[in-house]
Amino acid sequence: MQAKLNHLKQIIKEMETVVVAFSGGVDSTFLLKVAHETLGDHCLAVIGSSETMPSADYDNALQQVKEFGARFLVIETEEMGREEFVRNPRNRCFHCKNELFTKLLNVARENKMNWVLDGSNADDLKDYRPGMQAARALGVRSPLQEAGLSKEEIRQFSREMGLSTWDKPSSPCLSSRFPYGEEITREKLQRVEKAETLLKAWGFRNLRVRYHQDMARLEIPKEDFPKLMELDPDTIVKPLKELGFTYVTLDLEGFRSGSLNEGIQIL
Repeated sequence: MQAKLNHLKQIIKEMETVVVAFSGGVDSTFLLKVAHETLGDHCLAVIGSSETMPSADYDNALQQVKEFGARFLVIETEEMGREEFVRNPRNRCFHCKNELFTKLLNVARENKMNWVLDGSNADDLKDYRPGMQAARALGVRSPLQEAGLSKEEIRQFSREMGLSTWDKPSSPCLSSRFPYGEEITREKLQRVEKAETLLKAWGFRNLRVRYHQDMARLEIPKEDFPKLMELDPDTIVKPLKELGFTYVTLDLEGFRSGSLNEGIQIL
């Protein structure tokens, strides 16, 4: 592991000046920490704010980057203005990341920075990640991947570094809650965000509310099933129906990241 960390630092050092796509998640926080320590003010963090980013995640990212003392910018991304994104095809993430990375490359040029970096790790190569295709097409680099760092290794290093994100659950953008082909709208995004906020208020950390038209499919870890069963069903169902869902169901397979990618062949 130490050899991988040293390799990561060397990769970043050789880049000299970098723009880091910063979301406040486990991977981008670790990457920014290492990049900032290695390059100082030659590292610029950029937070891409959009309607697909949960407001709590945006607030957390802003707080973290300020605590780091790193240089940062906030930009608005406009994937909701892209028809190819709103239609929600299987390569939806390509269009989202293409929007983000195109704007980050503009930031890099304006600030005379050499590279744009994202936080993709080695484990991402095992999943369906069309966003990585956008990164490669635009020349965005993924140094965590280049150094061969897995998610678990990143969490371990983050813990040793005292980063609060070391055990933070993954939090992809809200559009990942919709089955491919289900049109994405602002109203639907807000409904999902409000539903997940309710579950978090009830004490659940790892969770997804999958949007299936008039049905909310709740994903929580199987070990949390007893906690859910202790709640009065009306406590759960009533507020979710008030958000516009007709049916509320619990997925008996439990929480699993990327469940809507099941059945998709990774090329």
